[in-house]
Amino acid sequence: MKLNRKELENRAAWEAAGFALPQFDIDAVTKQTKEHPKWIHMGAGNIFRAFTANVQQNILNAGKSDTGIIAAEGFDYEIIEKMYKPHDNLGVVVTLKADGSIDKTVVASIVESLALNPDSDAEWTRLKEIFTSPDLQMVSFTITEKGYNLFDAAGNYYANVQADFEAGPEKPGSYIGKVASLLYTRYQAGKIPVAMVSMDNCSHNGDKLFGAVEAYAKHWTENGKADKGFYDYICNPETVSFPWSMIDKITPRPDATVKQMLEDSGFEDVETVITSKNTYVAAFVNAEEPQYLVIEDKFPNGRPNLDEGGIIYTDRETVDKVEKMKVCTCLNPLHTALAVYGCLLDYTLIYKEMQDPQLKRLVEIIGYEEGLPVVVDPGIIRPKDFIDEVLQKRVTNPFMPDAPQRIATDTSQKVGIRFGETIKAYEASPDLHTEDLKLIPLVYAGWLRYLMGIDDEGREFTPSSDPLLEEARQYVADYELSFSPKDLSKLDALLANEKIFGVNLHAIGMDTLVKQYFAELSSGVGAVAAALKKYVPEKVTL
Repeated sequence: MKLNRKELENRAAWEAAGFALPQFDIDAVTKQTKEHPKWIHMGAGNIFRAFTANVQQNILNAGKSDTGIIAAEGFDYEIIEKMYKPHDNLGVVVTLKADGSIDKTVVASIVESLALNPDSDAEWTRLKEIFTSPDLQMVSFTITEKGYNLFDAAGNYYANVQADFEAGPEKPGSYIGKVASLLYTRYQAGKIPVAMVSMDNCSHNGDKLFGAVEAYAKHWTENGKADKGFYDYICNPETVSFPWSMIDKITPRPDATVKQMLEDSGFEDVETVITSKNTYVAAFVNAEEPQYLVIEDKFPNGRPNLDEGGIIYTDRETVDKVEKMKVCTCLNPLHTALAVYGCLLDYTLIYKEMQDPQLKRLVEIIGYEEGLPVVVDPGIIRPKDFIDEVLQKRVTNPFMPDAPQRIATDTSQKVGIRFGETIKAYEASPDLHTEDLKLIPLVYAGWLRYLMGIDDEGREFTPSSDPLLEEARQYVADYELSFSPKDLSKLDALLANEKIFGVNLHAIGMDTLVKQYFAELSSGVGAVAAALKKYVPEKVTL
């Protein structure tokens, strides 16, 4: 079985092989979408295919919508050329369940795919048609946090951004420049309202998208390349809105085990394409089962009925609470704890770590006992239920080939938000005390031990990339395994760094415990495992 519209006509063969098929008239939906587009998505990668496109598929299957999605890609055009078009915009979503089983779904909700390329007259003209349609309600994005960044490491605008500022909206070269140009086309067509919805996994993502688009509107209007009213159009939420959202779903690269399971079922299009920009794409995308998307309800031209498919529309405050729940307590801190200690104990898979009783209890206690008391309940998702799912279904899933080495990337940029916010909440509470936090300091100490680049067996390893790695490693450079340090003051300046830890650990008195733990973790081969056994309690109060 090959993935295209013609072969899909043999529905019996696909269904016999265990594939769930579209339950709607693809031709009718395609026609309606092209004539009355409501939703175009920028960033045609895996999370879009596995999550939001599948949600729209379910809505179409239920007969609750008559339009699909138009996909556009502005960074790696080969995704469109080598994956979308050869497969008639179809995709197979493989849902990886914690019990080791999979669900296979042929998704047909994406009915058109375009390269966001001003050099292609046909595709650029079509994009302008879409952006001038009064039916268009939402332009969504999964382009990663880097996609909204206009500046190089020195703080200067990238050359292509600066060039677009000067040239105007006619033929932009930068990603956001292309988006801003299409918005200008919509403005010229009658200031038609639209929602610009970032679905990227970063804090206050709508603000990041707005800031990037606003920069183009400001430069273009100031240098006479666009009407003065364009800037007001962008900045008025009644015409162009930039809602916040929180998204959560893991979509790893195409997995070899999944590939084999698909082949065994008769599916032939299993080969992964690696584009010239090092994007890994296949006709199938594999993803975990749990998924969350919460969107601020700010849509000036009406909104797609994604709530019919489980997406939650709510107010900005609630989106913020959900994000903080995930990032500060219920998911990300647990990931970081497993990352640091996984590297020290020579694990290469997160789910394998969860088979280690000490590591399992470590994250259970950090989540349930140290973190949960200060979580602000967002009301739409119960924090305890979220942690339950993380620890029982997500990080234990054998299909999730996630590595502690990957998660350990940029740890210096993460510990402040992932643990510092909990510490701040303890400091602000009349009923809680920071001295009761025992395992968050153990994670901090574990990170210091990790910076030494020596695992618990005494073998050297290369720490994951981190912008502050070399700076931070200087503080532990004089310490070796089996040392009996009389002076740990060399750590003081690092532990007092509020920018890294979110709080000044010296000022609140937590540095003493961190240094004690660090000394024990560094006392010799096997000291990490011994310290975990010593300090991680046997029982967890759930």
